[in-house]
Amino acid sequence: TIYPSPFNTSTVISYQIPEDCFVSLCIYDIKGRLVKTLVNSIAQSGDFSVVWSGNDNNGSSVSSGLYFVKLTAGDQVSTNRMVLLK
Repeated sequence: TIYPSPFNTSTVISYQIPEDCFVSLCIYDIKGRLVKTLVNSIAQSGDFSVVWSGNDNNGSSVSSGLYFVKLTAGDQVSTNRMVLLK
């Protein structure tokens, strides 16, 4: 779940992991380029949330537009879209 979307300064990305596994949660731009890696580690099963404040991996603010959140947990992959408005 992504709340809020569209968002202005930050958004909360909530997700559930059904079993212990390696988890990757990344933000991509409309061209498919990696913008931000939010999670890249082994996680236990459970409910999680992470905040993305519209910055890239270098800490720079990204522009308004459509972004994609890709969650990989074990062999499960989920992609959702969100809109950043400034």
